[in-house]
Amino acid sequence: MESFQLYVGLDCGGDSHHACVLSETGALISDRVVAADAEGLAAFADWLLTLMAEYAPSRVAIAVEHPRGAVVETLLERRFALFAINPKQVDRFRDRYTVSGAKDDHRDAWVLAHALITDLAAYRRIRPDDPAIVQVRALTRLDGDLGDQLRQTANRLREQLLRYYPVLLTWCAGADEPWLWQLLAMAPTPAEGARCSRAMLERLLTRARIRRVTASELAAALARPPLRVTAGTVTAATMHLQILLPQLQLLHRQRRDVLRQLRRRLTVLAAEPAGDGREHPDVTILLSLPGVGVRIGATMLAEAAHALQARDYHGLRLLAGAAPVTRASGKRRVVLMRYACNQRLRQACYHWGRGAIQRDPVARRHYRVLRSAGHSHARAIRGVTDRLLAVLIGMLRSGTLYDHARRHIA
Repeated sequence: MESFQLYVGLDCGGDSHHACVLSETGALISDRVVAADAEGLAAFADWLLTLMAEYAPSRVAIAVEHPRGAVVETLLERRFALFAINPKQVDRFRDRYTVSGAKDDHRDAWVLAHALITDLAAYRRIRPDDPAIVQVRALTRLDGDLGDQLRQTANRLREQLLRYYPVLLTWCAGADEPWLWQLLAMAPTPAEGARCSRAMLERLLTRARIRRVTASELAAALARPPLRVTAGTVTAATMHLQILLPQLQLLHRQRRDVLRQLRRRLTVLAAEPAGDGREHPDVTILLSLPGVGVRIGATMLAEAAHALQARDYHGLRLLAGAAPVTRASGKRRVVLMRYACNQRLRQACYHWGRGAIQRDPVARRHYRVLRSAGHSHARAIRGVTDRLLAVLIGMLRSGTLYDHARRHIA
């Protein structure tokens, strides 16, 4: 196991950080407050180097609670060894030394540093990410944030339509499709909807490529008698529509732009040489799997880059929440779903599994086996995804693309 000369705990705050420096034996060397600006962090890094004297920065181990941020990037750039310790673990370590529940910045920094001395092997070392992966991660998270805002705004629109115009939700229950927004822009009230011609509705549906409803059906629905509501309700609801529709259109356009950027970046990564004598780069191998599209593939690369590079199946399934948690005591043994995982990666894997059972016969057969054994839909999806993660790591190790004919259910 790697050893270090200095062990540093850094309890990060908003305006300042608290640092505690311990020797190999756990003796307190120094304790100080570090300013959170660029000058303060640079001065802190320089001060650590003066403590090291003849040793290199790589002999300094620094413990932090969050694996990303300006502090982490600054110290990684100076080549210090950083380790991420989960805040829940820090809380447990604090109980080692006090049962009173006392807590302060100095104590937390000391606990972080001391945990590195006693349990270094239990923590994950933070490695600098490739710049391309950093950009993909930013785009996937931005896409997720825009998607959340879009759903929230669409739900607000749906609430208004339920008040006075529920017939439109017959073909778009979530009020989250652009063709519905265009129809509402043309006919925001039931009275205006009833005056829409069949030709106008035909053009709208054709532009939007909507086939589940015809212009005749839509015109007939709009011509039905509207809900009887109190005076002022329609006017109040349309006031909401005037605010919500531009927001929805903007969010939809921004999310589409982010998706376009993600597609371009994945294309660039797929065009890079594979290296090590392999025929296909990792991006091409990942995208060859059934159910993996641009969003899912980009999220896998962004959130599990190190596990994919290390071809670490067990680490990957832990990150994705596919590995269950077993609690056994005496004669009692319970297997539960894992909640401590990367939630973005979990969501991506869930949608990957849903897509796989629709497109791949082997995944669909495995899903049916799990369902017939009494498992729930979500548990069966996790089982399918777990198998696919193992297949992915095998493909990355061999450098081959997906071929369902080579798979079987054990």
